[in-house]
Amino acid sequence: MNTISPMAFVHPEAKLGDNNIIGPFCYIDKNTEIGDNNNLTNSVTIHTGARIGNGNEFFAGASISTKPQDLKFRGEETLCVIGDNNSIRENVTISRGTASKGKTVVGNGNLLMENMHIAHDCEVGNGCIIGNSTKFAGEVVVHDNAIISATVLCHQFCNIGGYVMIQGGSRFSLDIPPYVIAGKEPTRYCGINIIGLRRRGFSNETIDMIHDTYRIIYAKGVIKEGIEEARAKYPDSKEVEYICSFFENSKRGVIR
Repeated sequence: MNTISPMAFVHPEAKLGDNNIIGPFCYIDKNTEIGDNNNLTNSVTIHTGARIGNGNEFFAGASISTKPQDLKFRGEETLCVIGDNNSIRENVTISRGTASKGKTVVGNGNLLMENMHIAHDCEVGNGCIIGNSTKFAGEVVVHDNAIISATVLCHQFCNIGGYVMIQGGSRFSLDIPPYVIAGKEPTRYCGINIIGLRRRGFSNETIDMIHDTYRIIYAKGVIKEGIEEARAKYPDSKEVEYICSFFENSKRGVIR
């Protein structure tokens, strides 16, 4: 059974699962679906197009599936998909998609800290931590287990690799490759995220291999030559293949 405050509004067409807590001054619009065991503490707004999984917590002021801040948006029916077991803190805003991709997606087990923004058509993976007041422009992709510190500004269409650590206050318009620390001004490669990788269970041997791969790639004047050399040296490593594929598929270019 759901617990819904008499001071909350839930549209008759909204679909709710079981055992949800809807606190006072929450607003849930039509064309929304919410799974089981979610906790909307108070003053949370769930706009049309939201598709929310199970076990999430939303804190005061969170606004989910907002109208995209994109002048090309013409009112098309789009979605904002939130997975399971996310902690979405105070005043977080997440826009729904546009005709470009049709949906904004946030995966499972993420911590989205106070006042951060995820714009239209972004894709955030699983296990990410995103700091206070960080802002993602449209169609940003964040891979699993990324840690992005506070007040980071990310240009539209950027791709952020898995297991990264991005320094607070960074501003960037290039892709951030996996397993690295990125920071300084302008934002650039600052080494391997050794502590983060060890905490995630990566062996010293694997960490050394990742470090050597970046040494090979960045030492070359032509990135393609570095990728070929790294693949030849470590042909069976999924981590090395991930790095090489990331560079190859980058459309905006990768930090150096």
